[in-house]
Amino acid sequence: MSTGNADAVTFSDLSRNPRAVAERAARLGRVRITHRDAPDFYLTAADREDQRGQTLATASRLFLALVKHDPTARTLVIAMPEVFPWVRHLTSAELRSFTLELVEALSDAAELDVDVTTQEVIAGWRATARIKADPVRYAQARKATSGDFGPVEVSA
Repeated sequence: MSTGNADAVTFSDLSRNPRAVAERAARLGRVRITHRDAPDFYLTAADREDQRGQTLATASRLFLALVKHDPTARTLVIAMPEVFPWVRHLTSAELRSFTLELVEALSDAAELDVDVTTQEVIAGWRATARIKADPVRYAQARKATSGDFGPVEVSA
């Protein structure tokens, strides 16, 4: 089997020798399957993936409970700059909003298997911080606009 690193095999390896790849995945916990013409994927044991899901659900429930009992989410808000250093460019209100949106997205990931929302929340708030970090761009973004800029095209 050819590998790029210790826990990866090619799709061809999987096709030629599925038993060896499955044994390797069982031994390592998971194996990355690389594919030249498609996104990579992982081969992992279902019970291991179930445990990961339970761990995420537990963490998200804990965070939601903290937010419920502390409307300002003070504990989480205090920790955010350590996890996301760029939040220093957000106002206190924006930081609280980001924290709440992130906790809700993590809950959706755990309870509804909707993973993309978490990354969208992080990317959106990071973009806000990026603009606010540059005084020139931030001033331009805050300028009033006028007129019709035409129809907005939605990309799929």
